Amino acid sequence: MNTSIATLLEKKGGSTHTVPHTVTVSEAVREMNRLKIGAVLVMNGSSLAGIFTERDVLSRVVGGERDPLTTPLASVMTTDVLTITPETTVDEVMSLFRDKRCRHLPVMRGAQLLGLISIGDVSAWIANMHRSEVESLRQYISGDLST
Repeated sequence: MNTSIATLLEKKGGSTHTVPHTVTVSEAVREMNRLKIGAVLVMNGSSLAGIFTERDVLSRVVGGERDPLTTPLASVMTTDVLTITPETTVDEVMSLFRDKRCRHLPVMRGAQLLGLISIGDVSAWIANMHRSEVESLRQYISGDLST
C-alpha cells in the first residue's frame, strides 16, 4: 500500500485536537473524554510540544501516583514525538505503529502541523479498500463490471 498519508488526511480532514502545554492533566483528560479520543497534541503556541495519550495517563499519572488536578501536563506528556510527513506511505505508517508501539502520529511539513493519523484511521482506510476490491471482484465475476 504505497498510498501516501496525504490521501488519508484529505478524506479525514486536517483538523486536530490540541491543548496548550500550560493545562493540567485533569483538563487534558476532560477534553479527551469530551471528544472521545485517545490522544491530544500539546502545543506551545503554534509549535508541537508533545503528545498526551491514554498510555501517558496510565503510566505516568496513575502509575506515578500523581494528582491529575495539580499535575502540569508538560511534566507527563511525551515530548519525543515521532512524526511523519504527508508523503509517508500507509505501509510505512503500519510498520511504525507495529515497531514503535504507538497509535497516533502527527503529520508535519517542517514545523507546520498538518494533522494527526491514528491506527484507527489507517484500519478504517484499509477496510474500505478491501470492501471496494471485493465489490469490484464481485462485479467482474458476475459480469456487471462496466469497462
